Amino acid sequence: MSVTISAALVKTLRDRTSCGMMECKRALEEAQGDIEKAVEILRKSGHAKADKKTGIAAEGIIVGLLSTDKKLGVLIEVNCQTDFVARDHSFLSFAQSVAEKALESKSATVDALLAQKLNSTETIEEARRGLVAKIGENIQIRRLSLLQSKHQLVSYIHNGRIGAMLDLEGGDESLGKDIAMHIVASNPLVVNPSEISQELIDKEKEIFSAQAATSGKPANIIEKMVEGRIKKYLDEISLMGQPFVKNPDETVGKLLENAKAKVTTFVRFAVGEGIEKKVENFAEEVMAQVKGS
Repeated sequence: MSVTISAALVKTLRDRTSCGMMECKRALEEAQGDIEKAVEILRKSGHAKADKKTGIAAEGIIVGLLSTDKKLGVLIEVNCQTDFVARDHSFLSFAQSVAEKALESKSATVDALLAQKLNSTETIEEARRGLVAKIGENIQIRRLSLLQSKHQLVSYIHNGRIGAMLDLEGGDESLGKDIAMHIVASNPLVVNPSEISQELIDKEKEIFSAQAATSGKPANIIEKMVEGRIKKYLDEISLMGQPFVKNPDETVGKLLENAKAKVTTFVRFAVGEGIEKKVENFAEEVMAQVKGS
């Protein structure tokens, strides 16, 4: 008995395996519409292999873990190609295990982490390849940050998509959580304005000066305008100068000052940030295939 293979089903299989549209359609026909059997067929035929999975992995999860004493922490991004796989139990279990091993081994780089034994039989890299073969997507451990503190580390992960970890001197965990949530929401680049490079400041000053020059105001007024804009810019990109998300009437710097606390460093990861995603129009691809057949 033949089964009608819908375009949506073909797309689902294609997203999982990165195989061509016609290969996916044939595999689904052979599997009578069973997508798991179709994945297996493609793997056996050599169309879906771990080493061939080079598609853009811009989905995934952020995992943050702290040691019991909160003196050691790791923030890690593990990527896949589709949001569907980002919710898959096998993928999530792998990401969690990788983060646990990163914390345990104190691995400071991805390369060092990949060489670690995940279990008694395989390294993390071997496990990653096995998962690629099983799931049919490009899976990568993109980056990690290992933090060590003499005070206390605090982390916050929002829906597995954005995470922040910070080193807090003074204050309590509740304050730290509030600051971590603020970092997730407001994305500061540095803790203090003094950490901004002079090169970046000069570049912004050049831009602001060119904009202000069109105002027709005297040079001394333009200079004050540029100074004001630079200060505002530095406040906008530094944690201490940003209005606190829970109370925009005070800055994060003022909040910490009142609590006699200090953030010495922080790290923030968002899934897929900086990765150029390829946008595909599946309907157009189908039409092109039909016209060409």
